[in-house]
Order: sequence, then structure tokens, then C-alpha cells
Amino acid sequence: MTSQGVTPQSEDYARWYTDVVQKADLADYAPVRGCMIIKPYGYELWENIQGALDRRFKATGHKNAYFPLLIPMSFIHKEAEHIEGFAPELAVVTHGGGKELEEPLVVRPTSETMIGHAFAEWIQSYRDLPLLINQWANVVRWEMRPRLFLRTTEFLWQEGHTAHATKEEAQEETMRMLDTYADFAINEAAIPVIKGLKSTQEKFAGADDSYSIEAMMGNKWALQSGTSHNLGQNFSKAFDIKFLDENNDLQYCFTTSWGVSTRMVGGIVMAHGDDKGLRLPPRLAPIQVVVIPIFKTDEQKNLVLETIGGVRESLITAGVRIHVDDREGLTPGFKFNDWEMRGVPLRMEIGPRDVKAATVVLVRRDVSGVEGKQSVQATELVSTVTRLLDEIQANMLAQATAFRDVNLHEAASYDDLKEIVKDGWALIPHCGTPECEDRIKAETKASSRCFPLDLNEEWYPKGVTCSACGKPAQGRAYFARAY
Repeated sequence: MTSQGVTPQSEDYARWYTDVVQKADLADYAPVRGCMIIKPYGYELWENIQGALDRRFKATGHKNAYFPLLIPMSFIHKEAEHIEGFAPELAVVTHGGGKELEEPLVVRPTSETMIGHAFAEWIQSYRDLPLLINQWANVVRWEMRPRLFLRTTEFLWQEGHTAHATKEEAQEETMRMLDTYADFAINEAAIPVIKGLKSTQEKFAGADDSYSIEAMMGNKWALQSGTSHNLGQNFSKAFDIKFLDENNDLQYCFTTSWGVSTRMVGGIVMAHGDDKGLRLPPRLAPIQVVVIPIFKTDEQKNLVLETIGGVRESLITAGVRIHVDDREGLTPGFKFNDWEMRGVPLRMEIGPRDVKAATVVLVRRDVSGVEGKQSVQATELVSTVTRLLDEIQANMLAQATAFRDVNLHEAASYDDLKEIVKDGWALIPHCGTPECEDRIKAETKASSRCFPLDLNEEWYPKGVTCSACGKPAQGRAYFARAY
């Protein structure tokens, strides 16, 4: 272990991840197996994720609403593929108010059925379309192999649900929201993602087509970081979501759903973290700058804290999220390590000499050693801090992109795939069948991540066969170990 008690990534990556989540004060285990307690620092990070996504949703015309947590079991059964896909994960309430319920209630695993019921009531005419709704909520899916943020029985998310008059409009919405997720991941979370179509095996239960953004973590495993589903008319027919078109004919709507969850927090930890702990992208970091006062005497303390007060006000005015660590009884060295663990992008050190020279010391979290440390004149502090935060954001994206790209490989054969997925992602011509994917997973532990959109735009699979089974290829797909 490191001096902070974090298992090195090279020794045990899974243990490193859990150590960092707990020691950085993001989350803790709950008394109920599979559940977690999100601590204030972790929840602030989630709030910043929420804010960045919510702004994007509203800019594209979506409105927030809220739907019930409890769903009648009969709703779940209305869409056959949906119940088949979710049955093993359902939590069911059978008793309430001291007696057995007439109909069991499912604790929300997702809201297509409940929202489908509401849409059927709300939509009458083509004038009611498109209907663009988003919900911020919690969901419950019984989890057998829990891991903080990545897989928990209860987790937080947003789920968008929309209804459209035509198949083309629904597809356009599906892709718009996929692009929205990719824009967020790249520009806010500094995580490069691959947009792609999921295979039949991996698509959402009840969807015509599912798309995802796939991210590479620090151990080269994949994390599905957001999904967008074209549900066709499957839920409309199950819930009788109809509208009168311009010719006064009754038509079924085309619907979509899309979501990002608190597993994005885990993705940020694993995409950027190192053996010192978290490294948070400035745009999402709860604290962008932490100030460490350095002094030995009460006189020095008063002088330093007075100076810090002015620095704090000027940075708050500039829109910087700043925190002054004035905890008593802790050495500056302890505080340095503590805030490195929490991933604060920029550390500021101010001591008596700095006050006298009208300077401060700034230390970047993304650059190790003396290269990440500089002394700045107080008159240039605000401009320097804002510039450095932008540079850190860009550098973290560049680092993550370079890491990903060097670990993406095109497999020449199935044997080649077997070797690549031990420590990277393999791209192959793939048939997309469940049987083939089951075999690949059994033999390599790798699953189909997606058919990347940018690598399949001009793909003509005629005559090209799957590298794994020899059947006609649907396109090129990435395979990797995944969370």
C-alpha cells in the first residue's frame, strides 16, 4: 500500500478502486447488501454531473418531471421482452399497510412502463408531439456482485423518455441524445468515448436498437457510460400510446429512452485516478482550488489567513470553486496528501514568505513533481488560475485519449482477439449473434461493446465474415473485458 493506505493499481486494480472511493470520501457501504451511501463530496460530484447534463437536456427542449417509484406488476408484464430482460433484477413489494397487496408492486427498475401509461393518457393528437420528458430518480435492480458506483442495487440516474410521430423522428432523437452524452463525457468528464450500436445480445430489453458511449478505464476494461434506445412502437403498442395524425388517422407513437447513472462517478475515478487517489476534471470537481495555509506562529497565522481571505473572495468572484483548509492540528504535508487523494485539480500554498513577496504557489494535480509547481504573482492570480484550470481539463482529456488509442487494436483473427482482450480492446468483423458472443465471452471473458459508428459508416459486409464464427459479418465491433 501507499503511504495513504491505497493499494497500487498495479497490485490490485479492484482494491485500488474501492480504496480510492472510500478514502476520497465519495461513498461508503450501506447496511443493506448491494446498496451504498453517497457521501457529501461524492454527491457534490454527482450534482455537477447532473447540472452539466441537465443544461444540455433543457437546451434540446426536454422538460423534467417525476413518476412514481412503485409500478404495478401488470405494467411490467405488458411488454414481453421487457419482463424477460428484467425479471432476475426485480425487487417486488407484496405487502403494505399490514396486509398483502391485491397486486404486487415493482420497485422501479426503469420507467418505460409507468411513463408509457402516462403518455397514453397525455397524447391525443399530432399536435401533442413530440413529447420530450426527462426524470431524475433512483432505481432498484437486484445486484449479485455489487461494487460502489459501478454496480449497486439502488443507484441514481436520469432517464429520458420521448414520443414521436414518425420512425425517423424517433431515430433522430435517439442519435441526438447519444451525441449529447458523448459531448458531456468528452468536454465535462474529460473521458474520450466511442459511440456505437449495441448488438442484439447487449441491447436494452424492449428496444428496436440500442446505442451507447463506451469508455476505457485505467485497467483497459470498458465501461458502458450512457445508453440511448430507439424503442420503435414496442411500448406504444403495449400501452396503447396513439395519436390522431394530420389525416385524422389513428397511429401508434414511436418512443425512445436514454440514461446516464451514478456509474459515471465510478468512470471518472477509473479513467483518471492514479496511486495517489482521484484526479478530477476541473469542470466537474466539487472543489477546483484548495488553499493550504502555512505558518508556525500565531502572528504568521493571522497574516496568512488575512491574505487568503482576499484571495478567496477574488477567486469566488471569478466563478472558481475554492476551499480553504484551515483545519487545526494537521500538518501541511498531511493536507497535501489528503487533497491529492480527493483529486482537487489545483492546490494553492500560501506562507509568510509568499505574503511578503505578494506571491502564491500553485501545484497541479495532473502533472507530477516540480513541473506541476509554480510561483505566481498575486496580481496575476485570477487569470493564471482560470487558465490553468482550462489547461488541466484539456490535458486530462489528452492523457485519457492517448491511453485509450494506444490500447485499441484491430484483430487479424480470432486467436489474435483472444490475446488482445487480455490487455486491451479488439476490433473484429462480427456477426452480432448471441451465440457467437456467448462463446467469445466464455472463452475470453470479453463482451461485445458496440459497433462503432465512425468505423461502420462505409462498411460493406458482403463477403466479409465474422472473425470468431465465420458467419456473415454485420459490421466491425469492439470486444473487451467490461464492468
